Amino acid sequence: MQTWLSQPVPRVPGPPRPLRLHDTATGEIRPTAPGPTATMYVCGITPYDATHLGHAATYLAFDLVHRVWLDNGHDVRYVQNVTDIDDPLLERAARDQDDWVVLAMRETALFREDMTALRVLPPASFVGAVESIPEIVEAVAKLLAGGSAYRVDDPEFPDVYFDHTAGGRFGYESNYDEPTMARYFAERGGDPDRPGKRHPLDALLWRAARPDEPSWDSELGPGRPGWHIECSVIALNRLGMGIDLQGGGSDLIFPHHEYSAAHAECLTGEHPFARHYTHAAMIGLDGEKMSKSRGNLVFVSRLRADGVDPMAVRLALLSGHYRTDRAWTDELLAEGEARLTRWREAVSRPSGPDGAALVARLRDHLSDDLDTPAAIAAIDAWSAQTLQGVGQDQTAPTLVRTAVDALMGIAL
Repeated sequence: MQTWLSQPVPRVPGPPRPLRLHDTATGEIRPTAPGPTATMYVCGITPYDATHLGHAATYLAFDLVHRVWLDNGHDVRYVQNVTDIDDPLLERAARDQDDWVVLAMRETALFREDMTALRVLPPASFVGAVESIPEIVEAVAKLLAGGSAYRVDDPEFPDVYFDHTAGGRFGYESNYDEPTMARYFAERGGDPDRPGKRHPLDALLWRAARPDEPSWDSELGPGRPGWHIECSVIALNRLGMGIDLQGGGSDLIFPHHEYSAAHAECLTGEHPFARHYTHAAMIGLDGEKMSKSRGNLVFVSRLRADGVDPMAVRLALLSGHYRTDRAWTDELLAEGEARLTRWREAVSRPSGPDGAALVARLRDHLSDDLDTPAAIAAIDAWSAQTLQGVGQDQTAPTLVRTAVDALMGIAL
């Protein structure tokens, strides 16, 4: 699948700061430890609707990770999937009397446009589930052969399920107790009541073909993949085991990331799947999480069509910490637009306060679990002083413009 166009990231003078990041599995903010090549897998969209601001906030958070790693001199190998075959996509296509393939292609193209507008650095590999089906079939067959998976006793629909106890470490990523797991599993795409399963928490690996559903012939029989195995396989085959970071929204902590890690660990016999599991919080509207199921969405493409500068959207979303649930309001966007105007005016001045000192503060804040509110406050303070005529550093405006571009992803 085609990714979106990359934009050059300028080099920023001065010493970088190694990134410390929250890890869901341990509950700690601790150093990321990438080698010369840092590896990151971020779960992508199910393309049955346009990119909303909850999506955007998640991808902006991991874009900052990407940028801080680049600032530290790492090559970054970033992979993202597209779940271009799944129940929600088929249901939306049926509802709208649309071809599910066309719907997926159309919404994926719009997603690429939105990410480009928001200046999110693209993944090196942008991979659809459909194009990965041969790899997924191979993995599921391996899990079956190794005893980590089984078929339900159903002659009509012999689905393949994962034995969630097979790896012996299930639950280490989320740290949820079983009642919490059971609740989220049922709410987030699981099928706890499927007859023939050994345990309600066993997750679908291969769905045998049903009438009027797309399916693919394979050694497993005709069918299509489950959700979690898709990310395990795409990540393993492009990044290998022990990736530096698996990321996504906080609603993916369980079941999706728990199962994708468990699948990968059973496939390889190695642990852990990722050295960091990091999750971005939810964006709300009118007091509720922004989600397709609730229909309370603000779309990036709609804002762009209304003439909103994508940099103001980016700045408004970054004004809250990535791990804090927060609300999207008209006032938040207005603040982002006003802030963007002030910053652009400040960097157009011939001089300002010490630019190197501001860059050092930006690096300090971003390396500390992506503390964007503190980073924004530092730029606000510098901009206010500059607009008041304080400071004689003639290199500062250009340096600040470069740093805000490279580290925050905001074009001034």
